[in-house]
Amino acid sequence: MTAALTLDPLVPWPVLWGLAAFAAVLLAVAVWRGLSGWWLRGLTALVVLAAIANPSLQEEERAALSDIVLLVVDDSASQGLGDRAAQVEAAIAGVEAEVARLENTELRIRRFSDAPEDGGSLAMTALAELLSEEPRARVAGAMIITDGQVHDVELAPTLPAPLHVLLTGQETDWDRRLIVKNAPAFAILGEEVMLTLRIEDQGAAPGATDVDLTIAVDDSEPQTFRVPVGEDLDLPVTLPHGGMNVLQFSTPAAEGELTDRNNAAVVQINGVRDRLRVLLVSGEPHAGERVWRNLLKSDASVDLVHFTILRPPEKQDGIPVTELSLIAFPTRELFVEKIEEFDLIVFDRYRMRGILPMSYLENVAQYVRNGGTVLVAAGPEFGAVDSLWRSPLAEVLPVEPTARVIEGGFRPALTDLGRRHPVTEGLEELAPEGGWGRWFRQIDVIPLAGQVVMSGPDDRPLLVLNRVDEGRVAVLASDHAWLWGRGYEGGGPQLELLRRLAHWMLKEPELEEEALTATTTGQELTVRRRSIAEEPPGDLTITGPDGAVTVLPMTEVSPGRFELVWQAPMMGLYRLEQGDLTRVVAVGPSAPREFVETIASGAVLEPVVTPTNGGVTRLEDGVPDIRAVREGRPAVGRGWVGITPRGAYVTQDLTIAPLLPGWIWLLLAASLAIAAWLIEGRRGAKRITASA
Repeated sequence: MTAALTLDPLVPWPVLWGLAAFAAVLLAVAVWRGLSGWWLRGLTALVVLAAIANPSLQEEERAALSDIVLLVVDDSASQGLGDRAAQVEAAIAGVEAEVARLENTELRIRRFSDAPEDGGSLAMTALAELLSEEPRARVAGAMIITDGQVHDVELAPTLPAPLHVLLTGQETDWDRRLIVKNAPAFAILGEEVMLTLRIEDQGAAPGATDVDLTIAVDDSEPQTFRVPVGEDLDLPVTLPHGGMNVLQFSTPAAEGELTDRNNAAVVQINGVRDRLRVLLVSGEPHAGERVWRNLLKSDASVDLVHFTILRPPEKQDGIPVTELSLIAFPTRELFVEKIEEFDLIVFDRYRMRGILPMSYLENVAQYVRNGGTVLVAAGPEFGAVDSLWRSPLAEVLPVEPTARVIEGGFRPALTDLGRRHPVTEGLEELAPEGGWGRWFRQIDVIPLAGQVVMSGPDDRPLLVLNRVDEGRVAVLASDHAWLWGRGYEGGGPQLELLRRLAHWMLKEPELEEEALTATTTGQELTVRRRSIAEEPPGDLTITGPDGAVTVLPMTEVSPGRFELVWQAPMMGLYRLEQGDLTRVVAVGPSAPREFVETIASGAVLEPVVTPTNGGVTRLEDGVPDIRAVREGRPAVGRGWVGITPRGAYVTQDLTIAPLLPGWIWLLLAASLAIAAWLIEGRRGAKRITASA
């Protein structure tokens, strides 16, 4: 039971203060005139003002409320390192026991894990949420069990009591991490780009000066180098192919380090070609020559060099050479000196007429073996005595002509293999209403190697693709593809076919026959597999960043295409394996935010706990005792932490009664006024008598 005096004026406070001022003026006048009852006048005014103020006696019946201690527990991924998980559980049990020992004290616990989208450890957010659920007047203290690596310090709430950090981990912990400090998203093929890497040790590291760094591009054989620790490494990289290039960097796990989750990184760089250099050699003028030229020139990224042989050397008609061409055919320059500069060589209805020596065509064959690409658009001459087949180039061609030319209308069609092959798959969907336009001539050939993806009449090979050592060759056994380009009978996808052919021949990864690709959206992993094999590929093996292996089947979504959508359980690097194909993909960052800084430290939270008189205590020294301290006093010491009892209560009953009844106030005021009148009246009468 508590009592207190309260005022509830009968008039507004400004009026009351005005009356008080008026009474003070009257009292001053009385003193100035020497009235003997001035003090009684003052008492009278005081009684009247007190009555107007309406004093009351307030009595409360209170019930004490318990103090509340807040405990926020960090269950993020980094808390699973070393023995931190055991430290966390021991700390929770210890705090629960200490709070239970205190009188009239309760414990509130809130656990949090990794924030979505690699948000890290949001300890302050969890603390603010827990604080908002409790009356601030009852909060006597707060504690956070964490490794100290939190990522929302700027959101720390204002606490009415001490905040303590119970730090997990060991002072002897150390970790090695690999950091990609600078990596471009795009790079031009053939030009060096600079990547900046850094390998550094954190914590109580053993002091290594050199470590192994393993570098791999896509699924190629990795290479290992010895590099220094703690220094920025400028790594020049030249991309091997166009499209997405996946560069993998890793350093082996060292004995004693906390984790190897941050020992690897993946960089994806999109390789783009500055210019695609194409050499188009037309053996003679014909209707399709202009179409080939226009198709290639329509692409701004294509640098086209085109020569048409107008007159063979054996034709002597007296016309000066200067009237037939602007420049002479630079055979030596093109086929000896600068042949390696071309990305694609196209022979369009070319025949052997002595213009190109056999040694030059041998250079072309060697150019293919070394990684070059050749497309042969064959006409009737391909089966004649002056055919390219009768040159050294025949060593790399995948077909043999029979010397038969098939005349008559036919519609090109995709083979079963062609429906699965990336060069031709889906082309049927691009056909106009009524189907593709007809062609009227095909050269009969016998496939010797490679893949037949398009066929003509009687299922004869029309488009044959083949790999020769490092290079690639394609043979189109017809010179009527230009009809598609002219839109005859609706035409056909000549531009798309040529684009895909060029990209396949240039070894673009998205057009590989056997390919394993993966994309991520959040933590959802979408894996796609392309295969031209008749038998479906086997199960997909997924190795997670923690070493866990998952084997899953893939579903066929279209001929030659298989797909799998899988929810990754955690962020990090995943290795995908299916047969001979491997792929490394990063779900989120290769090293999640939780593993960027893994050494337990109170430095980040020190500015937050110090203003509250709290502190940072290491759990490796044991769970601290909890003591009650007065507000404003230091609340941390050796082996103990403090909370401030709040003395909160709830009012169960409230009684308000006037200090005095109104008639008593009236009686007091009247008595004092009469007394003053009497005293002043008697003294006035005495003065009159004395003067008489």
